[in-house]
Amino acid sequence: MGNVTIKDIALKAGISKTAVSFAFNNPSRLSETTLKHILAIAEEMGYSPNPVARSMTTGRTGAIGLLVPQPIDEIIRNPHFPEFIEGIGDVCTRSGLSLMLVPPLKGSMRRAIDNAAVDGIITLGLEEDKATMVVVRQYRVPFVTVDSDPIEGVPAINVDDAGGASQAMQHILQLGHRHIAILAIRSGKQGHYKDYVGTLGARMNGYLKALGMHGLSINGRSVRLIECVSTEAGGEEGFRTLWKSRNKPTAVIAMSDIIAIGVIKAAVAQGLRVPEDLSVLGFDNIALASLIKPALTTVSQPSIEKGRQAASLLVSLLDSPVPPTHTILPTQLILRQSVAAPRPED
Repeated sequence: MGNVTIKDIALKAGISKTAVSFAFNNPSRLSETTLKHILAIAEEMGYSPNPVARSMTTGRTGAIGLLVPQPIDEIIRNPHFPEFIEGIGDVCTRSGLSLMLVPPLKGSMRRAIDNAAVDGIITLGLEEDKATMVVVRQYRVPFVTVDSDPIEGVPAINVDDAGGASQAMQHILQLGHRHIAILAIRSGKQGHYKDYVGTLGARMNGYLKALGMHGLSINGRSVRLIECVSTEAGGEEGFRTLWKSRNKPTAVIAMSDIIAIGVIKAAVAQGLRVPEDLSVLGFDNIALASLIKPALTTVSQPSIEKGRQAASLLVSLLDSPVPPTHTILPTQLILRQSVAAPRPED
């Protein structure tokens, strides 16, 4: 049989084309008996609704978009991201929705958004003052921000980055470390940490708060900051940069676990012992953090739950407008074997 249409199904079922259309686009308008009858005939005839035509009828694409600030090949190298996606995917599966990743298209977020056929958007790490936010608002679909500074009137899901970072730095300082390196996620701000926003800004504020309680600050001597790509290779490169300097740290605090894991691998390759010669602490608590040797002390954030709550909030917005809420999920310091007190001579 050629391409089956809703007219063919209507003729065989002895009902109107409108009823067949309702079966695929608005099934609540049909009785359960009629709906089952139509779907059974459609399956028998091998009918599959055209998604483009269906979206024109319903005004929905059946997909939500995840707007990410980096190319896909770069962002998926951080294992935290697939965990976040898992939470979103769980909600999509239960809601009968597809998920579209929306990375920069030829370097342009505007071009990416313009080409995204989605019913709603989750933004990851989007800054309020960026032109991208203007484009998202102009797109006129519901959206939820994640890992961004809260924006008035916009629903948001975040984690307690500042609190977790403060706990991490406090732990290092209480053990006696005073020669510390912070490996920040590359920001495009060339290490000007006072300009950090969103996740980076919150984590940096947490580190600074703890340092200030001990009379310390980022000064390039006892406490140093460098930026690196949030990948294992980025962590390895960060370590090599640190180890070329005269003021070598006794502890490294990384803004992501995957950076910290890169530091550990590079340190061991250099002949150092972790944590005897160098303590390393991460952030995220990805699955690999407990498997590496030594197991990584880190700050745990609920990555899967963050994705799940962001998607659930967006799905509720697709059905009806709700008052915007700003949710902050808790973090927790997880103590493992990659951190110890510095050697007495340090």
